[in-house]
Amino acid sequence: MRRVLAATRDCATLVFGLGLLSVILLSWAPCAWILRRLRPADGGRFGRRVNRACIRFYLRALEAVGAMHFDIGALDVLETSDDGPVIIAPNHPRLLDAFLVVSRLSNVVCIMKQDIDDSVFLGQAARLAGYISNDSAVQMIRDSVRTLKRGNHLLLFPEGTRTVREPVNPMTGAVGLIASRAGVPVQTVFIECNSPYLRKGWPLLRRPQLPIRFRVRLGKRFAPPDDGRAFATILEQYFVDALAPAAAAKHSRAHDAADAVVEIAANPEPVPPARPVLAPISTTASAIESHTT
Repeated sequence: MRRVLAATRDCATLVFGLGLLSVILLSWAPCAWILRRLRPADGGRFGRRVNRACIRFYLRALEAVGAMHFDIGALDVLETSDDGPVIIAPNHPRLLDAFLVVSRLSNVVCIMKQDIDDSVFLGQAARLAGYISNDSAVQMIRDSVRTLKRGNHLLLFPEGTRTVREPVNPMTGAVGLIASRAGVPVQTVFIECNSPYLRKGWPLLRRPQLPIRFRVRLGKRFAPPDDGRAFATILEQYFVDALAPAAAAKHSRAHDAADAVVEIAANPEPVPPARPVLAPISTTASAIESHTT
């Protein structure tokens, strides 16, 4: 019964989270469409602030219902820093990774996939915020350099997509190329999660074990590279060295748990013989006879 109740609660929490996200996105999309036409000049910064407020509200709601826990306060350093624009380069283990960064930074421009730009849910809000599509590599680089020179931060996942090869996918050369042309540093960010939920290939409606815990920590800040392509190799090795021990430890814990289950199944503890409730019939009969005699 406890397992059934826990599964029911987790399913309800999952439906609540997805439903709330849909309501927020569908409510904001028409407003963003209108604002894009009323405030074409300064709509970008305003749109980014509204996106941040909506996502922060959503993440807090997930925490309130016990679905997830977010330890992402390390990103606040980037919000309060006066060091100028930087490229924020995190690893990309889960679908919510961009939300984590945007929820803490009020003036960050994201590189987004073309299907997001075309989405009914996300397209209008993304365009109002001035997010950059990766549909054309040349145009993406130009727009990224332009937004950095305007003083905005740029969020760009060096893997290009969610991680499918632990601890990180091969890095693309876009980060180094943009950093070199814009003359801005690259701030690495490590995102860690204790659940496979929303990783590449995970069905959206497949129930995970709750709560899911996210942790974000800042890594090394690299100076603008001279060679953008060579920088991708350096960056990939840095992420591998930093994330591989944690991935190996998680893998080891999973194997230890599996081995323990196998050992218990193969060598179950001996069950002590049950104590008889009644004495043997012969003993009882002898006692009665002795007592009556």
